Amino acid sequence: MNALTDLTKLKTRFAQLPKIELHRHFEGALRLSSLAEIARTHQLDVPAYDVEGLRPHVQVMPDSPHTVAHFLSKFSVIRKFYRNAEIIQRLAREAVEDAAADNIRYLELRFTPKALAAASNLSFAEVIDRMCDGVDEAQRTHNITVRLIISLNRHEDAAEGAEAVYAGLARKARGIVAVDLGGQEEGFSAEPFRGLFAEARQEGINVIAHAGEWASAENVRFAIEQLGATRIGHGVRSLEDLSLVALARERGITFEVCPTSNIHSGVFPSLAAHPLRKMRDHGLRVTLNTDDPLLCNITLTDELCTAFGVLGCSLSDLRQMTIHAAESVFLPLPERNVLAAEIIAAYDNWQWI
Repeated sequence: MNALTDLTKLKTRFAQLPKIELHRHFEGALRLSSLAEIARTHQLDVPAYDVEGLRPHVQVMPDSPHTVAHFLSKFSVIRKFYRNAEIIQRLAREAVEDAAADNIRYLELRFTPKALAAASNLSFAEVIDRMCDGVDEAQRTHNITVRLIISLNRHEDAAEGAEAVYAGLARKARGIVAVDLGGQEEGFSAEPFRGLFAEARQEGINVIAHAGEWASAENVRFAIEQLGATRIGHGVRSLEDLSLVALARERGITFEVCPTSNIHSGVFPSLAAHPLRKMRDHGLRVTLNTDDPLLCNITLTDELCTAFGVLGCSLSDLRQMTIHAAESVFLPLPERNVLAAEIIAAYDNWQWI
């Protein structure tokens, strides 16, 4: 069997495995075909109205520079597409449909209300409602469970962030389960958000923070000790501080690792340099995620193939990372147990086809 055939067979098999994704940004999970259609319909001020013309402006290309600035520049174009409530609802539905097509059984989809409100002139509350409506539509017709996470940017105003969090708190019954701190990590402290995140925890909302991605391990420590984060987005620089590694192990912190995104955004120069395996070797609770499937032009199946075929993870490693994901979802314990049991059964029945 040649390498290409073997890779195709591997991807086919991984595509059929049930999956869990904890770290996917809605704004980075849109369909290129839908963006092109929306651009044409609304005559948007964007570089192109066709799929291939738009692609290099919203996706990392093979010859693109792998830098933070280039990666984040894609969102300045993407933010122009949220013209009205109907578009937001449609794109939310499609994002969930695409996840379900990749056999993702449970998805936590994070979104930034400010980003969606800016182009649509909707309130944060209206944006959240339309996200919930789109997700609900998709859940009714696909075998997937979805929960939503309110994401804030640390480089933006904390007072506006508070408005988004309060709107989310009022909609916990619609599937809002957590708040997340993202944005430009280097040069922007999480300190202005500490009180807000404490208030969110008191109201029964979980806390996540992007940390240790584009800045040092110290940001991971701050997220755990000061923000009360139980999950860390990325956290791939945690191994710079072994005392932090011990703290994360002791507290059972889950790391939402996104290898391809980390290469595209310049965190590491190559997949060979990525610390996914080392993080596992240090006993950290690692999960595998896409981050931004549109920008990175990947699926979660692709990330499984990369972890297995490039990063040196065994089938047992993939099984355990997916179980960690099931154990870390923001659902009641009985539902977490059901998810974990499905993952265990699927991997235990693994066979080439």
